[in-house]
Amino acid sequence: MKQLLSREEGEKLDFKACLKLCTESEKKELVKDVTAIANSKGGRGHIIFGVEDKTKRILGIDKTEFKEEQIQQIIYNRTDPPVPVQVDFVEYEGKDLAVITIFKSRHAPHQVIQNGAFYIRRGSTTDHLRRAELASILQENGLLSYETVVRTDLGLDALDMERIRRFFAGLEVAGDRSNEILMETFGFIGDRGNGEYSPTIGGMLLFGLDMQIHMPHSHIRIIHDQHTEMKTDNIPGLLDWASVRIREITGGGDYPFAAVDEAVANALVHRDYLDASRGIIVNITKKTIEITNPGAYFGGNRIFGYRKDDFPLRRNPWLYQRLVLVDDKKRFLKYGLGISNIKRAFERIGKVKFINLGRSNAFRVVLPRIPGQKPGSADKTQ
Repeated sequence: MKQLLSREEGEKLDFKACLKLCTESEKKELVKDVTAIANSKGGRGHIIFGVEDKTKRILGIDKTEFKEEQIQQIIYNRTDPPVPVQVDFVEYEGKDLAVITIFKSRHAPHQVIQNGAFYIRRGSTTDHLRRAELASILQENGLLSYETVVRTDLGLDALDMERIRRFFAGLEVAGDRSNEILMETFGFIGDRGNGEYSPTIGGMLLFGLDMQIHMPHSHIRIIHDQHTEMKTDNIPGLLDWASVRIREITGGGDYPFAAVDEAVANALVHRDYLDASRGIIVNITKKTIEITNPGAYFGGNRIFGYRKDDFPLRRNPWLYQRLVLVDDKKRFLKYGLGISNIKRAFERIGKVKFINLGRSNAFRVVLPRIPGQKPGSADKTQ
């Protein structure tokens, strides 16, 4: 309890002076707070009653007002799916406190049945989930595959049909079957509902043309020496460009660039494409190469320990599975997108950091540079 009280209110912790459940609106307020904490990133959360929220002054509660069965029933009957909680009483500084523990849920997002709303915590306040946030949580929990959504506003001319033809020829599955049937089978295109086809979002990320028009957030921005360069393209095109430019900017030499490529590939595969406001940023400084992508690991803020061998389970498994097949350079099959490969490559240079930025919905890989490594040409922009 002392440890919880030493923390400030946030996404997973709320202080309340008292609990009132006499009216329907008071019950709704409790359910709203519980679902907001359950839908927020991180592990288990807590609501502590008997503590003044601004000053954290210990007020205490009347235990007779807290009936665990009633609280459980209110939450169970008003949330979909029901949020798992536990009610405990703790004596602290001679006063009784009540703690509702909201366990980490693998069934998010949780909805308030009465009004159909979804809530989330933003710092110490409760707010409605935005559309992109709701879709992201659905995707995180395997309830939505964003990549298979059909872009009905586009025609098949938005795809690089020559690359698709070469892909199927390499698989030796073309035969007499229509290319459209094969593309639909692989999920690259989908029926608009009228018998005509359009690309899926995944199809665009793999084979899209004119991405600066159709998916402008599919980009990488490289920052170095007060210069900024940006490329918008499909995933294989972005990886090709970034790989070349990073080598040119850093001057090449004896450096584990394959591991840098792997970190960029991981960012491209696992970024949150529902976030259309940002792209991937590669920041090259004298000491580090930092690769930041939109889309935090759904598990709160932390720096991943060096004992871990693999990246945590993250989004876009459909996309990764297709890239293993589609990338003609076989980079995604070779890389395996694991932490251990990158760590091992940098052992003689320094430590690699994998930082989960839950509050800003981002994931960052920090790669050390060789001391004294000279920058190369910085004017070969595309």
